[in-house]
Amino acid sequence: MLVIVAKNKNKRIVMVKELMPRFINLYKNKLLQHRAQEALEHLKNCELCPRRCRVDRTKGQMGKCKTGRHAIIASYGPHFGEERPLTGVGGSGTIFFSSCNMRCVFCQNYEISQLREGKSASAEELAQIMLSLQSMGCHNINLVSPSHVIAQVLEALVIAAGMGLKIPLVYNSGGYDSALALKLLDGIVDVYMPDIKYMDEAIAKRLSGVSNYPQTVKGAIKEMHRQVGDLVLNERGIAISGLLVRHLVLPENLAGTKEAMGFLAREISVNTYVNIMDQYYPCHKAFDIPLLNRRISREEFKNAVEAAIEAGITRLDHR
Repeated sequence: MLVIVAKNKNKRIVMVKELMPRFINLYKNKLLQHRAQEALEHLKNCELCPRRCRVDRTKGQMGKCKTGRHAIIASYGPHFGEERPLTGVGGSGTIFFSSCNMRCVFCQNYEISQLREGKSASAEELAQIMLSLQSMGCHNINLVSPSHVIAQVLEALVIAAGMGLKIPLVYNSGGYDSALALKLLDGIVDVYMPDIKYMDEAIAKRLSGVSNYPQTVKGAIKEMHRQVGDLVLNERGIAISGLLVRHLVLPENLAGTKEAMGFLAREISVNTYVNIMDQYYPCHKAFDIPLLNRRISREEFKNAVEAAIEAGITRLDHR
C-alpha cells in the first residue's frame, strides 16, 4: 500500500492523502473470500476468542458469547460521540453487536452486551447495513464489540466489498481478542480501537469474568500495532489507519492506569493515540460492589492523565 505523507517540524507523520481501505486489495485478490471461509470453518469448533468454547455455532450451539451462526445487531447509524478522528463531520458508522465475550459488572451497555437486545442478521443484511452507513456519509464502518462475530463480519464484508464498500473498517473491541482472530483480520482492518481495561489478573477476573486479560490484551495490542502501526489521519483529520487505544479510568485505580500507560509507551509506541476516559458511572451490577458504586473523582482522573504524560505518551485525548 503506497502511503504519501506530510510531516510536521518534529518529523512526525500527521496526515496522508486518501487511500483505499485495506480489505479492497484482499477482495480483488480473492484473499478476503478465503479468510471469510476460514473463519466460518472455525465456528464449527469455535476458538475465535480467548474463551475457546469449542462449540459448533453453525448448528446453533452457544458458548459464553451466547451467539450462534448469525450475528445479533442491536443498532446501527452515524455516531458523533466517538473519538474525534473517527467522527469528523459525517459521523462514525457504528454497528453495535449484541452480546460480548466479556462480562463486565459495570458495563454501560449491559442491555446489549448482557441482555442481548437486538435482532439476528444474515450476512446479506449485515452487508446492506454497511453500505447504508456509507451512503449516509459516514467516514468508516465502526464494528462495536465484534470479537465474537468475526466470522460473520468477514462473511458480510465479502458481499459489501463486491457491492462497492470503500470506507475504512474500524475494529472496536474490549481488547479480549485472540491471536487466531487477529491473524484472520490482518490486512483487512484499517483502524484498531481496543480498550485496555485492567493490568491486574485478579481484578479482571472479578470485574469482567475473564482469565488472563492483562496478558491477552497486551498480546492483542502488540499484534494490532504490528498490523497497522500508529494512527494516521488524512488531510481532514479523519483516521484512515492505525491504532487508537481507549482506557476507562475506574475508581480506586482498579484499571491500573500507570501500568497500562507504561506498557503502551515502552512496548507499543509513545506515538500511540490514547483516549483517557472519565465517563465511568456505576450501572448494571456495580451498585453492589463498594469499590465501584461511585463516579471517579477529579483527582483520580487528573492522576490518570498525568500518568499517561509521565509515561511519555505524546498523542493524548482526555474527556
